[in-house]
Amino acid sequence: MSRLCFGTLTIGPSQAALCDDEAASLIVYSLNKGINFLDTAELYDNYDVIRKVLRQCSRRPVIATKTYAYTRQQAQASFDLARKKLDTDCIDIFLLHEQESMLTMAGHHEAFSFMLELKEKGLVRAIGLSTHAIEPVRALADAKSSHNSIWHKHQLEPGAYRYADIIHPLINLRGIGILDGSAGEMITACRQAQSTGLGLYGMKALGGGHLLPVYCEAMAFMMDLEFLSSVAVGMQSQDEIDTNLSVFSGLPVSDKQVKQAMRKKRQLRIEDWCSGCGKCVERCGEDALYMLRDKAHVNQQKCVYCGYCASVCREFAIKIF
Repeated sequence: MSRLCFGTLTIGPSQAALCDDEAASLIVYSLNKGINFLDTAELYDNYDVIRKVLRQCSRRPVIATKTYAYTRQQAQASFDLARKKLDTDCIDIFLLHEQESMLTMAGHHEAFSFMLELKEKGLVRAIGLSTHAIEPVRALADAKSSHNSIWHKHQLEPGAYRYADIIHPLINLRGIGILDGSAGEMITACRQAQSTGLGLYGMKALGGGHLLPVYCEAMAFMMDLEFLSSVAVGMQSQDEIDTNLSVFSGLPVSDKQVKQAMRKKRQLRIEDWCSGCGKCVERCGEDALYMLRDKAHVNQQKCVYCGYCASVCREFAIKIF
């Protein structure tokens, strides 16, 4: 896989909201430039765009997708949807989405066991999880070891998690968005995971845009992490693709080039028609949303612009621009 992965969340309905043709053209441009790894999820609602891409490219990229499934039936439905929408017989990487702790992992164990069955049948090539927290990284590393001491401490059994292949952790220069510790603690956990044979590819290299002022330093930090096979970066323009590719190829980039490519400051906006249901506040893992006078509001300094809150907004009142 290419060291730079195209994180497709940023071209989906909750963020850039590009039309399908525009979004597909952008991904095709990145593939023609040498990127061969795409990260998506059922939540991102962009399978149709990626299918358009696959019909235009001569060499199929590696595709990772994710599901929030708890049960076998939900996992089956997520898998069937991905395979149908992407028009493919086999899913390259199938992950449990956004696991927060060992308790959430235990709650999703039935779904993960089914994902293992899919792998054993050759319908999925690799399985694992994505996370914004350190504990699931440590838990998977422990499950892969012969000790299982962390699991036993919590009176849990790792079961199918012993056969995980991949972790997609949140990690960046300042640890922005990590739910339960520091960047240093995440690095230690990731190195432990790699030592057990798990593959890792990172996310949120720029902390949802908060690290843009130190772009070169933040990207250098990610590239120095030897345990990361790839880094998923959300991109919304050809300038961003070109700049990121230059950095990941070890080529020099000027301050002017960085400012030109990264000039768009991202912001989460909650529209006036917010009904005040509070679902987005409950959904936010960063404590960036809060209720005030029966409306949801955002602390832009805490928000990492993941867009997950938008997925539970029944009024479609949340967008990232």
